[in-house]
Amino acid sequence: MNDITPVQQPSMKAAVWRGRKDIRVEQVRVPDAPPPGWVKIRVHWCGICGSDLHEYVAGPVFIPVERPHPLTGLKGQCILGHEFSGEIADIGAGVSGLRVGERVTADACQHCGTCYYCKHGLYNICENLAFTGLMNNGAFAEYVNVPAELLYKLPDDFPTEAGALIEPLAVGLHAVKKAGSIVGQTVVVVGAGTIGLCTIMSAKAAGAGRIIALEMSAARKKKALEVGATTVIDPTQGDAIEQVRALTGGYGADVSFECIGHRTTAKLAIDVIRKAGKCVMVGIFEEPSEFNFFELVSTEKEVIGSLAYNGEFADVIRYVADGRIDVQPLITGRIALSDIVSKGFEELVNNKDANVKIIVSPVAA
Repeated sequence: MNDITPVQQPSMKAAVWRGRKDIRVEQVRVPDAPPPGWVKIRVHWCGICGSDLHEYVAGPVFIPVERPHPLTGLKGQCILGHEFSGEIADIGAGVSGLRVGERVTADACQHCGTCYYCKHGLYNICENLAFTGLMNNGAFAEYVNVPAELLYKLPDDFPTEAGALIEPLAVGLHAVKKAGSIVGQTVVVVGAGTIGLCTIMSAKAAGAGRIIALEMSAARKKKALEVGATTVIDPTQGDAIEQVRALTGGYGADVSFECIGHRTTAKLAIDVIRKAGKCVMVGIFEEPSEFNFFELVSTEKEVIGSLAYNGEFADVIRYVADGRIDVQPLITGRIALSDIVSKGFEELVNNKDANVKIIVSPVAA
């Protein structure tokens, strides 16, 4: 399942991670016929995720290199890509309700199904969790095999490229759901990168009364307003906490979402909410934060972790289909797979603020 060595025909183009700053577009073996319970997808579009960029710039981060992954067996070289859409090309034994030619997108959380968390419906924190494109070969390729249970059909009139945006939007919506009902509430989103923007869009779709974005980048400030933020505050221009309180009668926001993953913004996300408010941590943190937990005791604030998604794909597809979410503002580039390094990863490294989501076509010339 994980063999990407170009030892026989037929072959396909794929973006293979071989090490830090070493992603190669090369001819590799087409995945075998899908095993029982799996489906082969012909990829139409796949988005470059922040985790893909981390692997390019600083990897290995998630890709297993010391020992094979316990669920997938992958070790070392990996075809990246997990934010994708495409059409079913082949169906493994035992799969029902799907047919060749149907357009789909896929949840990236490959899971064991047998651990405590899987049995209790918490597959996104599976003991043996394997993300497609990081712990198993992914969709920066012409074809990818994925478990059928992770597939979601796209409506007939659903734009195929929009299917590649369902995954990051599901991250945002999962975070919003973790906060409970936010109808009419004041929400602060810390950071207006891709996940921050997706969280803003999800909060708007979920009925937030006011959405305040905290962001420094001029381009991202503009984008935050475009996708649904009602106010943008630059933390470098004055005291962000006092500015939020000034907008909320002196109390602070009802809910905040930390979408950066930095030791300083973690505390900021807690400080901007009122007593008994909720803070949802969405960012991926590379280093610990210093925090006095008595601040939680004395204020009864709640801090909630949010990882990936747990079934939110269906809701996101519905929100995009009925117009509550418009994915077009998120797409800032469309490139061919052959250009994924120069016009994809390097573009994101050198022009990070100007880009949100660059999507890649494996079949474009």
